[in-house]
Parts: sequence; structure tokens; C-alpha cells
Amino acid sequence: MSSEGCWRPEESTLVTLLSACTHLGALDLGKCTHGALLRNISELNVIVQTSLIDMYVKCGYLEKGLSLFKKMTKRNQMSYTVMISGLAMQGHGEEALRIYSMMLEEGLDPDDVVYVGVLSACSHAGLVDEGFNCFDRMKSEHGIEPTAQHYGCMVDLMGKAGMINEALEFINSMPIKPNDVIWRSLLSACRVHCNLEIGEIAAKHLFESNSQNPGDYVILSNMYARAEKWVEVAKIRTEMARKGFNQVPGFSLVEVGRRIHKFVSQDTSHPRCGRVYEMIHQMEWQLKFEGYSPDTSQVLLDVDEEEKRQRLKGHSQKLAIAFALIHTSKGTPIRIARNLRMCSDCHTYTKLISIIYEREITVRDRNQFHHFKNGTCSCRDYW
Repeated sequence: MSSEGCWRPEESTLVTLLSACTHLGALDLGKCTHGALLRNISELNVIVQTSLIDMYVKCGYLEKGLSLFKKMTKRNQMSYTVMISGLAMQGHGEEALRIYSMMLEEGLDPDDVVYVGVLSACSHAGLVDEGFNCFDRMKSEHGIEPTAQHYGCMVDLMGKAGMINEALEFINSMPIKPNDVIWRSLLSACRVHCNLEIGEIAAKHLFESNSQNPGDYVILSNMYARAEKWVEVAKIRTEMARKGFNQVPGFSLVEVGRRIHKFVSQDTSHPRCGRVYEMIHQMEWQLKFEGYSPDTSQVLLDVDEEEKRQRLKGHSQKLAIAFALIHTSKGTPIRIARNLRMCSDCHTYTKLISIIYEREITVRDRNQFHHFKNGTCSCRDYW
């Protein structure tokens, strides 16, 4: 539209473009859209400003989003919701609670959506006591009846903290029937903390509800694989095939030169895949000097150790990082968006790469943001 020369950017069009940038994690394109807004619109309203904040925080540029939020002369409930949720995704639970307090001081009443953000912030940051306090205040002070989303946040809060038995007791005591999301939160927590017994209970409820999410079967299958129960793995995979379920492939998106490049695990389809795998080899050579050893327990297949190491090498996140290292100048931040949760091997790998190549690397996975810098991650290994 722009190249045809017959289009003057309109507010609604640019807000839609911002939404696309947000979903893709395309920060550079988002910045260009921000510039177009400033050049063509004299004063940005609350909705546009909120869309900009949402784009920046979900593309991993939290500082800019927070700066725009603080400069707003007028904020509404949605502005606070976006900021609280953005801080929650990036593990800044205490700052999210501070923004929540600011909202109350401005006389704005929180709704059920705001409380989802607040409880998520407590969950991602491991603020267990604060999460329970906010859950109690939601009903006692603001008269908001907890929904399945709020109960799901509490299960996630306890699950991340390793309180698996307490989470199951909490679900059994709920006044409403737990939905798939709640059982799925418990199942995910069981996977992280290797609690197969309760994981089977959660999976049973999901299967009995006729869940059409193949991820539920994959998680249970992976838990059986980690326990080396290959007969059970085969049963789950057979059931998936019978129901026509296909495992969603993991992929990573990385923006280079204002273009989005997509990599899937073990990718050989990218035009520059040969150079990418050469870079992977160089990276792994450097990693040896930092004491890196591939965590082959993350490969949940009944194959030998060498095959497991080769599969780890081809994870989509590593391919995306290698591509970005090749095609960006030294010191340029790398931003990646993933469709699935990051594995622990990729987490360790990326921490070390941030030291070796002196890069800041931001990864947005299905659950939250991870900011890697100087060998550490913003999640403090709590994820």
C-alpha cells in the first residue's frame, strides 16, 4: 500500500499492523510502525498508546513499553492490564504488583482480567504468598468471583513452586468444575517436577473430557519416556495415531533485516541451512571450553546417545541463534519467538552463548520471556 503511493497511513490500519508485529515478535517492523504513527497522527489516543506498549513488551523491549506507560497522561483499565501482563510474562512480579497498586491509587477498579495478570505475575516470579493474598483480596475487597482462569493461575502458581500435592488438593476443593486448562496446568507442572503419579491423574481427566489437544498426549508420553516406560509410550503414540492427532512441530522465529525467518527443529529447508549448521559446529566447539555438555535427557526417544546429541544440535532455537549470529553485527541483540516451551538444554545453551558471543538474547516461548545476558537469564532458572 505504501509503495503504491496512494495511501496515507490511518490510525486503525497502523494499530492492526502493530498487532501483527506483536504476534510475530517483529520489533524492528513495530518500531517503523511507531514512527509512521508519530509522523502522521498529531496526538495518539489511549487505545493507540496501549497498542504500542503491548507491542513493545511482547517483542521483548520491556524498557520502552514501561517508558511509554509512564509518559501517558491518561491511562485506562486496559493500559494497566497490558502493562501488568507484560511484566508478568517477563518475570517482573514485584514490579507488576507495584503497577497494580498504582492502578488502585488512581481510583480505577480492577476487573477479572486485571487479576488474571496479577496472579500470573505472582506465578512467573514465584511469589506464592503474594499470589494467595491477591486471590483472597479479589473476592473480599473487589467482589470478583474467581473464574476458571483465576483458579488456573493458582494451580500454575503452586505447580511452578513444586507444590504438586497442594495443587491437586486445591483443584479438588474448587467450587466449580475444573476445566481442561486447569488440568493441563497441573500436568505441565508434573512434567517439570517429574511427578508421574499425579501427572497420570491430570492426563486421565483430560482424556476423559475428550480433549482434542495433542499436546496433552505428548506431555504424558514424554513423562513415560523420561521414566523409560517405553511400552506406555507406545500405547500413547498409538492412541494419538488412532485419533488422528499430529504432534505440533517446534519452531522459532527470528527477525533479521526486517524479515522474519522461521526454523523448525532439524531444519534443512532454509536456503542458508548449510551455513547455519557450520555456525552450529563453531558454536559447539566454543561451548566445550565453557564446560557445556548436552543434556540428552531432553531427547525422549529410545535411541543411542550420539543420535540424541545430534537431535539436540538441531533444535529450532539453536538454528535461529546461529542464523542471527551470522547475519547481524557484533553486539546486536537477538530476539526469538517460539511456539513451544523451551527445553532445559536450550536454556543452558543460550546462557553460555550470551557470554561467548557477548550478545543479549531474548526468547519468547509459549509461557514467558527469557532475557539472556552475560550467562544469566531473567527467569533466574525459575520457569
